[in-house]
Amino acid sequence: MNPNKTSEQIVHDEKAQLDFSKDMSYGDYLQLDQILSAQKPLSPEHNEMLFIVQHQTSELWMKLMLHELRAAIAAVANDELPPAFKMLARVSKIMEQLVHAWDVLATMTPPEYSAIRPYLSNSSGFQSWQYRCVEFALGNKNAAMLKPHAHSALRLAEVQAAYEAPSLYDESLRLLARRGLPVPATHTQRDWTQPYAESTEVEQAWLTVYRNPEQHWDLYQLGEELTDLEDAFRLWRFRHVTTVERVIGFKRGTGGTSGVGYLRKMLDVVLFPEIWKLRTDL
Repeated sequence: MNPNKTSEQIVHDEKAQLDFSKDMSYGDYLQLDQILSAQKPLSPEHNEMLFIVQHQTSELWMKLMLHELRAAIAAVANDELPPAFKMLARVSKIMEQLVHAWDVLATMTPPEYSAIRPYLSNSSGFQSWQYRCVEFALGNKNAAMLKPHAHSALRLAEVQAAYEAPSLYDESLRLLARRGLPVPATHTQRDWTQPYAESTEVEQAWLTVYRNPEQHWDLYQLGEELTDLEDAFRLWRFRHVTTVERVIGFKRGTGGTSGVGYLRKMLDVVLFPEIWKLRTDL
């Protein structure tokens, strides 16, 4: 290779395709014209672009997260654990990306946010229908969270479907029962719209798995995938709280919640309680 070649000569030697007048290009495939024209700041402030891009990219990651979560739930329901493990591991990695995304938003100072806040009106991440579907898929069911989507029949139908469907943990417990573990019917045949209630019997079923991992290896691995997932979800929510406190302090949220106070309460929600409790009782 000639180290003195220009970049133009290198591209020519590579025979890279340069004419896309008749072929699909990278931008065409990704529909970049639509994506990159979707940032429409309402204020004259420089920093609003950061705020918009932060939330739009988070919604894209959540779209992928839902794609993976729904497929993983279906796989668990069909006793197809290897692909479910791959999907759940990917969901955990997506949450790691979302944790680090808060680092970028945290570069916005309180005066910078205060300058754009009036332009947000009552819009808030609290109203994210994709986030609500993620929470429902993970088992945090709450009928009140359907109301912010009632103005859109299409969105309400999607959130309602997630609300009424068995969660990832519900399907995991049904799998344990199919494998002969003593999961009570109250936890395998129930109203899926109701919040999950912790069960001593369910913990005993998981304890059987964790005390005999060689005998129940795939169920043991499922338990660890669930642990990884909730661990990542807790970090995501915690980073959200600290970023909001850093940027707006204890002001009320634009969506009407108490802001940091509400987010701190959400930190106390445990998705898979028996998975955590068994560690003490092993």
